[in-house]
Parts: sequence; C-alpha cells; structure tokens
Amino acid sequence: MRDAYADLCTRAPLEDHRARLADPHVRDVPLIDINGSDVLATDDNEQRRGRLDARAHQRFKIALRTLDDGRVGIAAQATGIAQGALDEALGYSQERVQFGQPISNFQAVRFMLADMATEIEAARLLLRRAAWMQDNAKRYTVEASVAKLFASEMAQRVCHKAVQIHGGYGYSRDYAVERMYRDQRITEIYEGTSEIQRLVIARNLLSA
Repeated sequence: MRDAYADLCTRAPLEDHRARLADPHVRDVPLIDINGSDVLATDDNEQRRGRLDARAHQRFKIALRTLDDGRVGIAAQATGIAQGALDEALGYSQERVQFGQPISNFQAVRFMLADMATEIEAARLLLRRAAWMQDNAKRYTVEASVAKLFASEMAQRVCHKAVQIHGGYGYSRDYAVERMYRDQRITEIYEGTSEIQRLVIARNLLSA
C-alpha cells in the first residue's frame, strides 16, 4: 500500500527524476542513503498514470521547498559559526600581549575585527529577511539562496581572520577557531553549493 517513492538526490538530470517519479512501473531501483548508495522507487498500487503525474509534480515542488527551508537553516548555521569565531578572536586579541600591549590595540587586528563584525551583521539581516518571508508564506527561493550564499562565504572569511588573529594557536585543536574553520566549510557545500546559489540568483535576474 505504498505510494511511489523516488530519490531526488542522485546525479541524474532533472527530467530523468521527473520521469522516474511519474512512471507507474518503476520497481527494484537500488536504495540510496547519505553515503551515496542508490534509491528505491516503488509503486505497489499500480495507480493510474494521471494520478501519478500529479503526485510526482507535487512531490517535486515539495522537494524544492525543502531546499529553500534548508538554505535558510544553513545561512543561520554559517552566521552562528561566524559569530562564534568573532567572539573567540575578540577575547583572544584582548588577552594576547605583544610588545607590551594587547594585540587588540594594533590597527591591523582592529580592522579585521571590524570587518568580521560588519559582515556578520549583513548576513544576519539577509537571513532575517529570508526567514520573515518564509514565516509569512511568501515565495523566498531567491532570498534563501542570497542568504545562504553570502552567509556561508562570509563565515569562511570571518573564520580565516579569526585564525589569523590567533596566529599559530589558531591551527591548534586547543583553540575553538580551528574547529570552526573546518565546520564552516560544509556550509558552502550542502543544500546546494555556492555555485548553485549563484545560478538560482542569476536565473531570477535574467528572467525578470
């Protein structure tokens, strides 16, 4: 009594996914999991093709909305990582003494801290805009991509500066910024890479 199930995360072209979702005779397709095995697509009821076509289209729309939801979440994750890196760098710069004074007194360090704080605030505003549109049932595909793209790449820049401020200690697992630098990297990849976000944004611009 199961409906037709199909994986939307394989490397097959988009039209292939749609065809698989709509096919009432799809069976015995291997299963896919997060490690990249295959996927199961079955239809135990042999429902009529017209009904399957409609359900397939609806499932595809749900999958796309799920991506939008996920991208807002990843933007929030990246912004949080960046804020944590700034907090660590700010504290360290006030404790680390060089040439008889905290390194936070040096202009180069202050410039890095200021840039980090500015970029985090910009990402937070983009994130809140996308989240507001999501909460108010407005279409937010582009806004989600903008927020994820900027926040994930911003987090990379902020974590890089945080490691720089820590110097050699920033590369040590004794300090949190080392982990944050690694954690940040995935935010540019899952729920659509930065390149995919740019494609979504550009497609919207060119179709206007």
